[in-house]
Amino acid sequence: MKNRILAAKTSDEVGKNITVAGWVHSRRNHGGLIFIDLRDHTGLVQLVINPDRAEAFRLAESLRDEFVIRASGVVTERGEGLKNPNIASGDVEIVVENLEILNRAETLPIQPFAEENQAGEDLRFKYRYLDLRRPKMQEMLKKRAEMYRRMHQYMDTRDFIEIQTPILANSSPEGARDFLIPSRLQENKFYALPQAPQQFKQLLMVGGVPRYYQLAACFRDEDPRADRLYGEFYQLDLEMSFVEDGEEVRREVEPLMCQLATDFAGKKLLDLSGLAVGDGSPIPRISYRDAMETYGSDKPDLRFGMELIELTDVFTNTEFGVFKQAECIKAICVKNGASLSRKQIDQFTDIAKIEGAGGLAYITYQDGEAKSPIAKFLSETELTAIKQKTGAADGDAVFFGADARSVVNAVLGRLRNEFATHFNLKDPSVVAFAWIIDFPFYEWDDRGKKLDFGHNPFGMPKGGLEALESATTDADKLAIVADQFDMVMNGYEICSGGVRNHNPAVLYKVFDLLGFSESYVEEKFGAMLNAFKYGAPPHAGCAFGVDRILMELIDETNVRETLAFPKNGSGVDVMMDSPSTVDLAQLRELGL
Repeated sequence: MKNRILAAKTSDEVGKNITVAGWVHSRRNHGGLIFIDLRDHTGLVQLVINPDRAEAFRLAESLRDEFVIRASGVVTERGEGLKNPNIASGDVEIVVENLEILNRAETLPIQPFAEENQAGEDLRFKYRYLDLRRPKMQEMLKKRAEMYRRMHQYMDTRDFIEIQTPILANSSPEGARDFLIPSRLQENKFYALPQAPQQFKQLLMVGGVPRYYQLAACFRDEDPRADRLYGEFYQLDLEMSFVEDGEEVRREVEPLMCQLATDFAGKKLLDLSGLAVGDGSPIPRISYRDAMETYGSDKPDLRFGMELIELTDVFTNTEFGVFKQAECIKAICVKNGASLSRKQIDQFTDIAKIEGAGGLAYITYQDGEAKSPIAKFLSETELTAIKQKTGAADGDAVFFGADARSVVNAVLGRLRNEFATHFNLKDPSVVAFAWIIDFPFYEWDDRGKKLDFGHNPFGMPKGGLEALESATTDADKLAIVADQFDMVMNGYEICSGGVRNHNPAVLYKVFDLLGFSESYVEEKFGAMLNAFKYGAPPHAGCAFGVDRILMELIDETNVRETLAFPKNGSGVDVMMDSPSTVDLAQLRELGL
């Protein structure tokens, strides 16, 4: 067996003459014998070169770390006391007869195998081809491939058809900036890299495809963060025809996610039977409104409790000015929170202020007393109700949010997550899934100046055209619920989907409520509108973020580490020096 160290990993190979190839991991000269630890993607094996093999010994003396070599020899069992239990091939070694240097290596600019002293991200990404030699990176690449294989296998057995959709597409309002590509043949016109295959997969349903999927590359010009890649990302994209209820899609795909969590990642699913669940499903369905009110987030981490407790009614007649002026008052009870130092509480206060709070009121319970800078402003009735409603006990702390309801939910939702991290409540061996359903179809934009789409314009509002036509005020529009849903896992959104709008009249009205004309809709979505006029079946689907799922399942904290060749936190490929300038001749050819 050639070119695989795996051939020498067991005692079954003893006595065989084999050939292996790989990188010199280390070289040792012991009393006339030279020992080489040879490495490839399967692991390490020890080579022994004797002086009586003159040519092989001469070459072995010149070897340095990371030289690429090929060696042939006999597999021999190691002597008593010389076996290495730390590697798979530790019971054997190869006594080399022939040695060949395939390539030499200069001193590496990074040390991939110094796990305790790794280079910084930019340096590792600049020399990513070296960083990939690390066992952790090799394992990641294999894990990603295995996850893809499982996804393909699952979708194929469910009669989905794998279809590739175009990469050069048209610009569309998916909620992020497009990457634009100028056309050489069509002067002053531009392609856009697809933010998602949304329109194409819907057109496939019109084309008679019963079930579509692909592991699709998607492109969005969004700022990167720890759980979001810059520029390009990958998703398991799927669509099903003759589906009018999002629950049918959820039922179809949730077994795959459960299998990935348990069989693929070796984790256990959290028992969430105490929450409201779909009929017989192991995964709870939580409305968007309930998620925001209970957890302060539409992607709640359900591995721990610490729910938001409504206390507005407790302070109806309060004399405490901060609470008296607030629209909403809520609290979270942090178990063992009384152990927090003043400095730590100040740090959490700074986090609360980032989310819009003016400060952070709290009460700690120690030695049977409620201790707090605000306790003197609260009545005994209020103090008793706080303790009763939050379930606070000795050693706990209660933190309050008092402001507009949206601000309170945002502040306490962020603090809930931060406290859980501080107190190690996020068990990495556990996966907690949930479906967040019934999203608002419309919502205020980031500046709060005008209404915009909550998810995307292609969804079907519950109640259809009738619900849209009866919406005459902003409040009416904000009350419209979309048959759209997200799947969340351990505090990350990993999937978004919904029932699609296949009715042209509904699509026109959806945009009309935001002030867009029919001509605008026809300009932007002409192909889809025309297709819908020729017998479009009802359809629904979703898309899973593959990178983010893998990140969580392999216990990685940065999604960039799930790719072979990622860009850095500034969106730069420091290895290939991309983006880069181009020749003026290329720009002129494109009319730029």
